[in-house]
Amino acid sequence: MSAPPLQLNGISKGFPGVQALSDVQFDLRAGEVHALMGENGAGKSTLIKILCGAQPPDSGQILIDGAQVTIGNPVVAGKLGISPVHQELSLEPYLSVAENIFLGRQPINRFGLIDRRQMLASARKVLDELGVELAPEAIVGRLSIAERQVVAIARAVSTRARFMIFDEPTSSLTRRESDLLLHMIRRLRDQGVGIIYISHRMEEIFDLCDRVTVLRDGRFVATRQVADITLDDLVRMIVGRSIAAVAPRPRAELGQVVLKVRGLSKRGLLKDICFDLHRGEILGLSGLVGAGRTELARALFGDIIPDSGEIRVDGVPINSRTPRQAIAAGIGLVPEDRKEQGLVLAQSVMANIGMPQLSMLSRFGVIRARRERQLAQRYVQDLAIRTPGVDQNVMYLSGGNQQRVVIAKWLATKPKILIVDEPTRGVDIGAKAELHALLRDLAAGGMAILMISSDMPEVLAVSDRILVMHQGRIAGELPAGDATQEAVMSFAMGLGKRG
Repeated sequence: MSAPPLQLNGISKGFPGVQALSDVQFDLRAGEVHALMGENGAGKSTLIKILCGAQPPDSGQILIDGAQVTIGNPVVAGKLGISPVHQELSLEPYLSVAENIFLGRQPINRFGLIDRRQMLASARKVLDELGVELAPEAIVGRLSIAERQVVAIARAVSTRARFMIFDEPTSSLTRRESDLLLHMIRRLRDQGVGIIYISHRMEEIFDLCDRVTVLRDGRFVATRQVADITLDDLVRMIVGRSIAAVAPRPRAELGQVVLKVRGLSKRGLLKDICFDLHRGEILGLSGLVGAGRTELARALFGDIIPDSGEIRVDGVPINSRTPRQAIAAGIGLVPEDRKEQGLVLAQSVMANIGMPQLSMLSRFGVIRARRERQLAQRYVQDLAIRTPGVDQNVMYLSGGNQQRVVIAKWLATKPKILIVDEPTRGVDIGAKAELHALLRDLAAGGMAILMISSDMPEVLAVSDRILVMHQGRIAGELPAGDATQEAVMSFAMGLGKRG
């Protein structure tokens, strides 16, 4: 059998105080989907950055078609046929979808100007191939995270590269959008493209991938044929131990209604939203991207001002619809994008946890450092946040620990209601299990939780009840014990009867 067209041999990379990669081996064949797996901090991102020319290795070789190459920057990587779709999207928010897809490769007419008509037509063709309805003229900054993910994927697909890297491409997509994307990846594989696929969704690995390589603590563990291993085998390779599958949450004894929403509407976004949330309950909120889930969360938190409707917390209406008023009423929001909306990455764990509490931590306008440190240390201990100390910048924490910091900063406000939007997006299987356990513990302690998630198994396993949205409305309500993926999808697509 001929040598794989892409090989990485003995790759090592160190940073001050940490060895990110040590003698890592990896290869990619033409026409295969090769999963690269490991916990957050295992070295996956560093290896991909080296392959894409964003960072140089300290040692090791990169071979393409048997010849050693030096990938000094992303432009060189592109010329070698390497095209990434990163988890952290690098899109220009003020440009259109079409302009982002063909950025730096815009078609030129005979007058030397950008041929916008051809660019829009080409963008429409790529989007049609992906099976998505997204206007090429739309401004990217106004799109949802899921729609931006589609744009990034479309840009990579448009290059017709030899080697494509998908880093958590379905992390913000519902099952329907994910199925469309995975279908497109299979088509690329059948066309001979070699694909490196990074995902924490185990079902995707077994459904899509041919081989899997696992890294742990920056070291190569093994490369195996996916067909030859079980889920338990793969989990043990990744975390070095077994993790029990998420069991459906026992039906909770619901307390009194803590959040009552009636007739909440916002033109073009929400239509006559009505529901109750009980103390000690985890209420799942499902639906396709664009159905209004995140918009509902923002309206409850005061970030979107509804045109009509009523929100009551413990029977008291929230009149001044602002985040300050929502926080004062006892509502906390863990947003969908923790890095852009939930954290200040360049600041410490301590500063991030204390941020919503500055008025309580300050005296005469000066933050009392001792109280701030004590608060942060308490929640680092209570939530088992793995960090060298509260002075560590959050940018250096793993995804799961960053998510715990976001949750910690809202728990510090003593909320009655915690809204969590995509709580396990982009975290590894071990951290996901820990976050599920944390949400269950919070609910058991009496907190009311509204959980928005595109991960169907997560919604079914963690929720007590499930609300499903379709085109800005509550399309149905299902007790978690009676819910199935098919029933949820039926409501999400507008095919089920209103609950």
